[in-house]
Amino acid sequence: MLFIESVHQNIYGKKLFVLFTWFTRILLALAFVPSGLKKLLGERFTLLGIDNPIGFFFEALYQAGWYWNFLGFMQLLVALLLVIPRTAFLGALMYLPIIINILVIVVAMNFRGTPIIVGLMLLANIYLLFWDYKKVKQIVSVIFE
Repeated sequence: MLFIESVHQNIYGKKLFVLFTWFTRILLALAFVPSGLKKLLGERFTLLGIDNPIGFFFEALYQAGWYWNFLGFMQLLVALLLVIPRTAFLGALMYLPIIINILVIVVAMNFRGTPIIVGLMLLANIYLLFWDYKKVKQIVSVIFE
């Protein structure tokens, strides 16, 4: 823990890292907007047919009705939370289970190339949580108290 705290203390507040953190928040937020908007508006995510396993999977989600819209709403909500300074930490916390779920889906469904992109998004999200290390530490200490 001392190493993590030391690294955090050395980078936190430095202009380069502040800019990088905002850049990361904006990129992660923008990544959720197109797919979240499609889902919220009730549009299909892909044109692949149900004869393709990936198309079948997304068609099943689409046919789930309001759950499809809920997924889109949550992606848009998290994107919004990430770019508002007061809620950026909450957005990063909420982003984590969503991006892990997406990573599991793209790996399990053998998407080509997508696991690399989603894996990088997960790493970026972990960086954002590291940026707010003190808040994460408080939450973890309360849970394991």
